[in-house]
Amino acid sequence: MNAEASVVITGLGIACPLGMGRAAVWESLLAARSALRPITTIDTTGLVAKVVGEVADFDPAEYVKPRKALKVMARDAQLTLAAAGLGRDDSGYTEGQVDPERFGVIFGGEVIRNPLEEVALPFQASMVDGEYDFANWGAVGMRACYPLSMLKLLPNMPACHISIGNDARGPNNTICMAEASGISAIGEATRVIQRGQADQMMAGAASSRVNAYDLLRRQLAEEVSPSADPERACRPFDAERDGQTRGEGAAVLMLENREHAAGRGAKIYAEVRGWGTAIDPQIAGRSFGGDCVKTAIQRALADARLTPGDLGFVVAHGLATRAGDAAEAAALRAAVPGVPVVGLKGYMGCLGVACGAVETAIAALMLDAGHVPPTAHCDTPDAELGLNVVHGRPLTDFKPACVVVSYTAAGQATAIVLAK
Repeated sequence: MNAEASVVITGLGIACPLGMGRAAVWESLLAARSALRPITTIDTTGLVAKVVGEVADFDPAEYVKPRKALKVMARDAQLTLAAAGLGRDDSGYTEGQVDPERFGVIFGGEVIRNPLEEVALPFQASMVDGEYDFANWGAVGMRACYPLSMLKLLPNMPACHISIGNDARGPNNTICMAEASGISAIGEATRVIQRGQADQMMAGAASSRVNAYDLLRRQLAEEVSPSADPERACRPFDAERDGQTRGEGAAVLMLENREHAAGRGAKIYAEVRGWGTAIDPQIAGRSFGGDCVKTAIQRALADARLTPGDLGFVVAHGLATRAGDAAEAAALRAAVPGVPVVGLKGYMGCLGVACGAVETAIAALMLDAGHVPPTAHCDTPDAELGLNVVHGRPLTDFKPACVVVSYTAAGQATAIVLAK
């Protein structure tokens, strides 16, 4: 592997609650405008969550061609194709600029939830005298299932759709690490280019967690904000934070060998300087401790050959839970003491698998523009956390490098270092 090979970001495709496309997202961030909204698409009876980050007015038919392909695409895949098209166009890529055999895809994915209306049909078909009969599932229930449902729900389908739609025949893989998937996909795609196996890679992640399944599951397992006021929900690092808020979105970054990018005159947003991962397995009865976050950041900085003093800011995971933010803050104090910290989930919620990819894309925009927006809904940073949180006003004077962090409740963490 040629670890000295420079890998750069030349295209940013973002489909998230803040908008469709780089320009729309950046406009929302410049205005420090949160996209969290009251839930309107599902019945919230019995749910703690009342606010989510939805991709509003999204018409997948604008981005998915041929249209019949929508029959085998869950919303996760639809958002993926939209982000891929936006990223490809933003990079100025045209067919023939790269050998298809040296053009690959690595994407973050997870088990995709079936819409409740599709699950209801086989469930209802298995009912006997008002009760579900397991014995009826094989004989009757399965017949009511949508025959192509597996093609919608497999976690590797988004990567497949990207590669087919862009004739990318090179290395192809799907990373399933929950919220750590997006950054890990970008990091692994960088390694593929450094290994000399590709000249150009599309990397990122997509997830739609605005559904009753996920919202109920989260409130049973983790802290979820009960606020019905979008301005009070999801308050990363704030003294009055009361839980996370869910959302949906996708990001696809175009990564290239710097020489290849220069050869076609591509704009460069940032360079991927380093990547690190770590795990601190969560033993039953022990809460998330944050050690994996500290280790992942230290490994990413070592890979980048940078020190904490070289960083201008940190894009934190910032889940807005009491325990999660406290554990992450301890890790940040240990790994990057004093470096300004921004959390982006107050703008759009936690996008699940997609959060790291979307936040990395936004970090590249920040470096390119020299502007870090304030942490949304963080009116009074929690003094006990001991962090230098960007709040109230943007950060405009900073060193041209940053680290983006994601972690999971299971104790996985990943960090990526970008430089202008």
